[in-house]
Amino acid sequence: MKCLFLYNPASGRGKTARKAARITKKLERVYEVDVHATESAEDLTEWVKRGAAGYDVIVFSGGDGTFQRVLEGLGDSRVQLGYLPAGTANDVARSLGIPRDPLRAIDVILKGRSAELDCMRINGTRYAMYIAAAGTPTRITYETPQSEKRAFGWFAYLFRGLGKCFPFESFPVRVECGQRVSEGDGMLVFVMNGRSVAGFPVNRSASMQDGTLELAVLKRGKGALGKFLSYLSLVRLMLFGIGRRRRRVDVMRGRHVRISTQKNLVWDFDGEEGTRGDIEIEVLPRRVRLFVPRGRKL
Repeated sequence: MKCLFLYNPASGRGKTARKAARITKKLERVYEVDVHATESAEDLTEWVKRGAAGYDVIVFSGGDGTFQRVLEGLGDSRVQLGYLPAGTANDVARSLGIPRDPLRAIDVILKGRSAELDCMRINGTRYAMYIAAAGTPTRITYETPQSEKRAFGWFAYLFRGLGKCFPFESFPVRVECGQRVSEGDGMLVFVMNGRSVAGFPVNRSASMQDGTLELAVLKRGKGALGKFLSYLSLVRLMLFGIGRRRRRVDVMRGRHVRISTQKNLVWDFDGEEGTRGDIEIEVLPRRVRLFVPRGRKL
């Protein structure tokens, strides 16, 4: 069987690059392996497009944004994937229980099981694995320089957030999900397929195999006290998740969501800058074939 191993030399402070030879050697116990160190996000997507037609397995290393780029390259292909998490937050890996050490993650590929997982399709042409989000805090992931991520890891997001995110900007938003509608001034919108967001278990009871998306819309309160209580609701949301009712947080679930908002609102797809303005998101049930740990509840 043929395997294509793609890795981002800059991800994870270069950890995968340093272990690339050992990773390749372990893969060669089972596969005929070709290796490519990606030069850019566009380079990765192009290699995935080629690999989907010529390989039995594509193994890739990088962060959540790398996973999103892989989905963009796959399109409708159902080639088997293996993931070596090497990013800052690694929310997809957290949701699925994939070890963050690349050599342990290789064992999942060689000894785990193949699972069929849901993903999201956005506006008919874009893809995301675990989240589409909008609001001031979501920009941190792609505005934080790689040099800071390599130096400080997850804390780079915290430092950047404390310095730039307050006060949060609000925006008009109308969310339609099935028969439910949420409308008003929003501060943050999460459309989630995974359990973890920025390392926090925001959607801890979710499944990536249930054909359902979970939504959380944080509303802006009125006046100084209302805004403070909205910030407090955000803290509680990140720490305790969507399972508890919040006065300023609307929670919905469904297979399809339509969101109307201002034209310049930027959306984040799996930690990478996406599109702007109105979006439609649908779940694609069990579209992605990925090696996951045996016995892990998905």
